[in-house]
Amino acid sequence: MKRLTLLVVLAASLTACVSAPTGPTVAVMPREGKPFDLFQQEDLYCRNFAANSVRDTSDAALKEGATSAAIGAALGAVAGAVIQGGNHANVGTGAGVGLLGGAAMGAMNSSGKQNQAQAQYNIAYQQCMYAKGNQVPSIR
Repeated sequence: MKRLTLLVVLAASLTACVSAPTGPTVAVMPREGKPFDLFQQEDLYCRNFAANSVRDTSDAALKEGATSAAIGAALGAVAGAVIQGGNHANVGTGAGVGLLGGAAMGAMNSSGKQNQAQAQYNIAYQQCMYAKGNQVPSIR
């Protein structure tokens, strides 16, 4: 039972690594002569705009980790029972191994979605800031 608890905690920590974008990873500068307080207001507005534009992608990344961990645990439990002819001790071990493997796979899959969400966030943020007349770096 202690082993299973440890595996659950480890799997939860792997899936907890996934997060939604918290801000842009690109630099945007105010146009010459624009007051900085106005630039800050536009920055806040555009951050909210960008966050709303990637909400679905971020939610999908968070769900990916949890779903993969649950499926992995279920498949591991079944495999543990089948391999040892229904021995209940192996069900727990199989579930723990499946949970760990499922969490690792979920973390890898959701990492890709997280990167996609960050890229979409940056694009939405840059579009918004450009529309407000700010200087946006060119993408080559």
